[in-house]
Amino acid sequence: MAGGFGSLAPKTKNMVVAGGLTAFVFGVYFYTMRAVGGTDELQVAIDKFEEQKNKSEGEASLASKA
Repeated sequence: MAGGFGSLAPKTKNMVVAGGLTAFVFGVYFYTMRAVGGTDELQVAIDKFEEQKNKSEGEASLASKA
């Protein structure tokens, strides 16, 4: 592979480099989005709050029926 890349035409070399860079950029983008979006602490807190609110509303409606 010592002379494999050098024997290609300049346009082909450019296409290989462009493809590699594009793959790298998309790889970094998707890795970052997965890492950042993996734990959405705000959404978890909102879900817990709504769950507690619904539980307390359910208990209040049961108490009013009794």
